Amino acid sequence: MKTVHALFLVFTFCFTHLATAEFRAGAVALDVSPKQFPVLVNGGMTSRSATGVTDPIYAKALVLADGKTEIAIVVVDSCMMPRPMLDEAKALATKRTGIPSDRILISATHTHTAPSTLDCLGTKADPRYTPYLTGKISEAIAAAQKKLQPAQAGWNKVNAAEFTALRRWVRRPDRIANDPFGNPTVRANMHAGRNWDDVTGESGPEDPDLTLISIQDLKGKPLAIMANFSMHYFGAAKAVSADYFGKFATNLRSMLGADESFVGIMSHGCSGDIWRRDYTIRNWIVDPPKKEEQMQIDSYSKGLAERTLQGYSKIKHHPNLDLAMAETRMTLKYRTPDVGLLQWAEGIVEEMGDRNPKNKTEVYAVEQIVLHERQETEIVLQALRIGDIAITTTPNETYALTGLKLKEKSPLPNTMVIELANGGDGYIPPPEQHFLGGYNTWAARSAGLEVQAEPKIVESCLRLLEKVAAKPRRVPLVSQGSSAKAITELKPVHWWRMDELQGPLAIDEQGNRDGAYEDGVVFYLEGPDSKSFTPGQVNRCTHFAGGRLRARLPKLGNNYAISLWFWNGMPDNSRPVLGWMFSRGRDHSLNAPGDHLGMDAKGHLLFSDGGKTYLGKTTVKRWTWRQATLTRKGEDVRVYLDGKLEIEAKAKTNLLAEDVFIGGRNDNRSNWEGRIDEVALFDRTLTRKEVESLSLD
Repeated sequence: MKTVHALFLVFTFCFTHLATAEFRAGAVALDVSPKQFPVLVNGGMTSRSATGVTDPIYAKALVLADGKTEIAIVVVDSCMMPRPMLDEAKALATKRTGIPSDRILISATHTHTAPSTLDCLGTKADPRYTPYLTGKISEAIAAAQKKLQPAQAGWNKVNAAEFTALRRWVRRPDRIANDPFGNPTVRANMHAGRNWDDVTGESGPEDPDLTLISIQDLKGKPLAIMANFSMHYFGAAKAVSADYFGKFATNLRSMLGADESFVGIMSHGCSGDIWRRDYTIRNWIVDPPKKEEQMQIDSYSKGLAERTLQGYSKIKHHPNLDLAMAETRMTLKYRTPDVGLLQWAEGIVEEMGDRNPKNKTEVYAVEQIVLHERQETEIVLQALRIGDIAITTTPNETYALTGLKLKEKSPLPNTMVIELANGGDGYIPPPEQHFLGGYNTWAARSAGLEVQAEPKIVESCLRLLEKVAAKPRRVPLVSQGSSAKAITELKPVHWWRMDELQGPLAIDEQGNRDGAYEDGVVFYLEGPDSKSFTPGQVNRCTHFAGGRLRARLPKLGNNYAISLWFWNGMPDNSRPVLGWMFSRGRDHSLNAPGDHLGMDAKGHLLFSDGGKTYLGKTTVKRWTWRQATLTRKGEDVRVYLDGKLEIEAKAKTNLLAEDVFIGGRNDNRSNWEGRIDEVALFDRTLTRKEVESLSLD
């Protein structure tokens, strides 16, 4: 009956939204290259200008109508655009077209070589170009409206993982860097992965999905393709340039064999912690010669267009689609300086006088004054629906994890997330990322919103999506493969799958909210062997960076076992104990009495009862997934690696406490630095055969 009911709902939704709409579309690409030079350019820490144009930049407008509702989507080759300017552009467009301003979406591609329209860091808005672009955006919407014609649309997504990667890496606890205010707070930062010796791994997941919305006329002629991808930008040409966003569109039109009226668009996905360079590959550590830069951006753009066409060829287009759109405005606070920081900033700014800041310290001193004066800001969030296709927006540089949250919980599986839309309000790291510091978190207009901005924005976007879809958000479900079923068959009392999108609650497979993550843990990275654990999905895990998962389990006796998968991020010999992955003992106990499982300096498994230590025989390579099981029956302790016995010992029980820790020791010394997944705890010991069943074949 449930299946029949679900099919009825799907049929009802499709019939209701597709049967009567008169879907029309119009698209235009309007050249918005500056006419006057030099022009200030965004994208750098300090002020810079361009004196010419490498390739044209555009405002690409798409107007859609269904007979009742009319909406406009504009993607501009710009780094960031402020909300007040875009509000003005929308008001002008409304006067020219009649399209309500809250039915207009305007976003930036985030090319770092476009004229500046936003005061940010060391660069001011260009006073001549900003009003010029404002009018051009309105003009583009009006031109697209005039091209409205009967149309059909479709959706697809393709995997483009090799075109994107994490640029923000977690630094070792002994390699913490200083922030612009002189404090050692930088536990994670961009491009730290260049030097493998400095880091323990990426600070979050990537989003490999290249998503496409295709618009055709009723005879199948391509009118527009709007793509969306999470990759920050490619290079920094000296003159004005649309970056890879423009080259992608040119390649797409050429490969399609489309005429000049076709509009190819690359909108910006959630790319705050994303770039093109994969630092997990050794040969990318050294920057390529600058003479190869142009060749690389050309091949990159061509490859991305080719991947787009692979997805485009499988799209089924539908006419008679209806439209819906919703908007909300939200006031968020800035993270303003305290008295001491404000005085520090005022002293530096007073000494600067009227000149522009020349270095990072001066830039962030100026930013503290601005945040103190403003205190808060207003942001715009939107969601729209084209048939069963959804789009939602953030006005920020959003982490890939945020985009994954929105896509996986959206009421409609076909969901695109466009960032830097309707404003340019800087980075919004998920709250746990603030603890790790780094450029993306330093308080400024480029990253100044309150710590809880990200969850507030995610929740508001989900509510907007629910409104335009007229159905509730989805609840992400995790599949169970053979390895997961093996754990189930052994009936653990607790099983943390470590697949949370966010903290602080750690929820086990039985649905118990019995654990909590401390600060210093990040979420949703790729775990071990997805085919065995979560077929059809990416197996997810947590990365520990000084924090722990804490749980109180008063019924756990002296006969117990724990199984977990681990991935060590510390280089060999970087400290006497590379890290403790499991601990049982009272929190903050001196000398750490209890049971502790970790790795020694050379990568061997290590067991300690708080006094004596025992070592395994096998060396575990860094950044590889392995499985460990610890069993205790009274004083008899055995530790297994991938199902094979590594340690056998007689160890005192120490009146084992009810406090259990994953990712660290009970005294918080040498906590784990790396990933942990699939933690299963048993209130009995396990036989050798049972232990073997927990490791992969």
